[in-house]
Amino acid sequence: MKNITVSVDEETHRLARVRAAEMDTSISALVRGYLTRLATDPAAAGDAAAAPVETIYQRRCRLLREVLADFDAHGIGLRMSENLPREALHDRVAARAEAVAERERRRSISEALGNSACDS
Repeated sequence: MKNITVSVDEETHRLARVRAAEMDTSISALVRGYLTRLATDPAAAGDAAAAPVETIYQRRCRLLREVLADFDAHGIGLRMSENLPREALHDRVAARAEAVAERERRRSISEALGNSACDS
């Protein structure tokens, strides 16, 4: 990998650092991405300077939409009723046994840490 030295004024450097932080990346990564686009598709690189930059909020929203679309594609629901059959949802004996096991697990952890059950 080759190094490139670029000189910019203080204000441009400060604004570039802020923009890179908003995008959760570095100035070097931004420049590398721009130069890669410029080298592979000169027409796209010319438009890249005018294209709006994705903020960290927009990036997170986009990633969340992608995850939810992936859930839909694989038939994964976000509610228990979408993932369990009716019998399992209403199996009170299993639910009680699971609750008792969880209480015992927490109690053993509290005892191991030297805390009383009321401290947690």
